[in-house]
Amino acid sequence: MRRREFIAAIAGVALCPIAARAQQPNKVARIGFLNTASLESPEGRATLGAFRQGLREHGYTDGQNVFLEVRVANSKIERFPALASELVGLNLDVIVAGNSVAGRAVRQATTTIPIIIPVMGDPVGDELVGSLARPGGNITGLTFLGPQLVPKRLALLKEALPMVSKVAGLWHPGAYGTGTMDDMMREAERAAQTLGLQLQLIGVRGPDDMDRALSTITTERTDALFVFPSPMLFAERRRIVDFAARLRLPLIAMGKEFVQLGGLMSYGADIIDSYRLSANYVDKILKGAKPADLPVEQPTKFELFINLKTAKLLGLEISAPLLARADEVIE
Repeated sequence: MRRREFIAAIAGVALCPIAARAQQPNKVARIGFLNTASLESPEGRATLGAFRQGLREHGYTDGQNVFLEVRVANSKIERFPALASELVGLNLDVIVAGNSVAGRAVRQATTTIPIIIPVMGDPVGDELVGSLARPGGNITGLTFLGPQLVPKRLALLKEALPMVSKVAGLWHPGAYGTGTMDDMMREAERAAQTLGLQLQLIGVRGPDDMDRALSTITTERTDALFVFPSPMLFAERRRIVDFAARLRLPLIAMGKEFVQLGGLMSYGADIIDSYRLSANYVDKILKGAKPADLPVEQPTKFELFINLKTAKLLGLEISAPLLARADEVIE
């Protein structure tokens, strides 16, 4: 064999393994998804469906070029630490934790795997991130500013129903971090006092405690029901709306989903769409970005929903100016 042919042959052999490696398919990313509601519930299906839609918008399909590991707490937030540890043990590329409580549980299990939280209340107050502009750790995501909007919702309730004086406030003590919860309840009581409302706070610690809490409301003579922001209460919204309907109580909450089920009013950001938007972060992280450098997004639009059909059933008349400001009126 001539020297030139021998060198070419050797080069070809040396290049074969490199070529073979180059032809191998790209690594399939593994994404964890931890959320509150069961997959059989409307919220569970809607949130996971919205996240999958967001992934598709970025070219990812579950089971093809990404693989989802889904875990849900069935509205029992005490299950989050165990579920978070289970996900962390799977050596995932990124974990989407549906809310602040889930995110805190995942962070306690890992400081290295990137964590995306679609629905944070007060991420700085809950000490999940250093700042909105520069999170600084392994967590980023979106905030829906739910706790901060509590005074606005109380003001809208008073505007819609000027004769209201006593309001039952259904709240979940473990919904967010201690600092955020303290601030939210303090602001709620201050706003109620300013508006001339007597706010009767009724805590519910989980789905199994719901009957007791609702029974307490039954024994109180209240004019309306105010639902505080909480992933657990959001997941239990059908039960809460049905209860309010039985007692003929006007209900105001943070999400349009309450109004679509028959509640009177809601004001806030689109919670379900936040799950779709969280896929933006996943895409950036899978392409090499770090959570510490990805700013937390705040909502740019808040929606006012009013169920005029419910108002008529309750014998209530909503003013024309308030109806004109609504993003959607259900008739």
